[in-house]
Amino acid sequence: MNFKEACAKLLDQNRKIALFAAGTSVALLGLAIGYRYTRKEKKLIKVGVISQLLVHPMKSGKAVSVDTAECLRMGLKYGELQDRHWLIITEEGHMVSARQQPRVVLVSLTCKGGQLCLNGPQMEELKVPLQQPNNKVLDCRVFSVDVQGRDCGDEVSEWLTRYLASDKTFRLVHFEPHLKAQRPSEKEPLFPKDEKVAYPDAAPIMLMSEASVRDLNSRLDRDVTVAQFRPSIVVSDCEAFTEDTWDHIQIGQVEMKRVIGCGRCILTTVDPETGVITRKEPLNTLKTYRLTDPKQKTSPILGQYYTVKKTGVLHVGQPVYKITY
Repeated sequence: MNFKEACAKLLDQNRKIALFAAGTSVALLGLAIGYRYTRKEKKLIKVGVISQLLVHPMKSGKAVSVDTAECLRMGLKYGELQDRHWLIITEEGHMVSARQQPRVVLVSLTCKGGQLCLNGPQMEELKVPLQQPNNKVLDCRVFSVDVQGRDCGDEVSEWLTRYLASDKTFRLVHFEPHLKAQRPSEKEPLFPKDEKVAYPDAAPIMLMSEASVRDLNSRLDRDVTVAQFRPSIVVSDCEAFTEDTWDHIQIGQVEMKRVIGCGRCILTTVDPETGVITRKEPLNTLKTYRLTDPKQKTSPILGQYYTVKKTGVLHVGQPVYKITY
C-alpha cells in the first residue's frame, strides 16, 4: 500500500468514526429532548399546615405532644420515644388496649435519662431501666398478627396489674428492631408488602385535619378533641375531610403516600381525659355520614393512614404539600 492509499484509508476511517459519533450525539440529544417533554413534572400544592405532632409511645396510652419529631418508616420518633413501640399484653400474649381496659388512656409512658417512667392517676411514678437486654423476648399478638416484644420486667407488670385492678396479670413489652414486626399487607393488601410496623392497628402514620373534627363537633351535643382519635399528625388551614384526597404529600424532606382511610371503632368512645367508655358517641354520629369506604362497611372514616416514602424531621408549623404530576 503506497502513501496516498494509506492516507485515503485513514481519512475514510476517521469519517466513519465522526459520522458514528455525530449520530450517537443526535440520538442522545433526541432522547434528552424526548424525556424533557414526556416526563411528568412534580408539582407541589400547599394544602395545610402541621398544627400538632403526637407520639403515642404505648398502644392506647396517653399521647406526648411535641414540636418536632423524626418521621421514620415505622412512625414518629422523639428522643427515645417511638410511636406504638410499647404494648400491654396478658400472660397469654394477647394485646390489651383501651377497648378492653379504657383507663389505659390515662397512663403516660416517658423516658428520662435512660429510665422508663410510668405515671397514672392515684399511682406512684415507676422508673425502671429503659434497656433490659437480659429480659425475655415474648411472643404476642396484635389482633390476629403474631409479633414479638422484650418484656419490661416484673415491677412494670405489678404496677400495671395494680393500676388496672383486674384479676388478670398484665405485662408490658417493648419492640426492638430485630424482633418480629407486623406486616400491614397481611391484613390489608393495599399496603406495600415490605412495610413493617411495631404495634399500631395498621400504619406507621395516621393524619387528620382539625376541620374534620370541627365538622363532627357541629353534629354532636358534646364536643370531642383530636386526642379522642389518636392521630400522629394534625393539620390545620384546610377544609374538612380534604385529607381524604391527599394521595401523595410532602412536608419538608418527608414524603408520604396515603393507603386507606382510618376506619373508626369503639375506641373513639373512650374519653381521653377520664378513661370512661360510653360505647356510643362520637361513633354513632360518625356512622350517619362517614361510611365512605365500601371496603369498611361498618367503620366510618375519620383520618387517613400513610406510609413513609422519604424520612426526615417534621416541625409544628410546617406547610403540607400535595404532590401532583
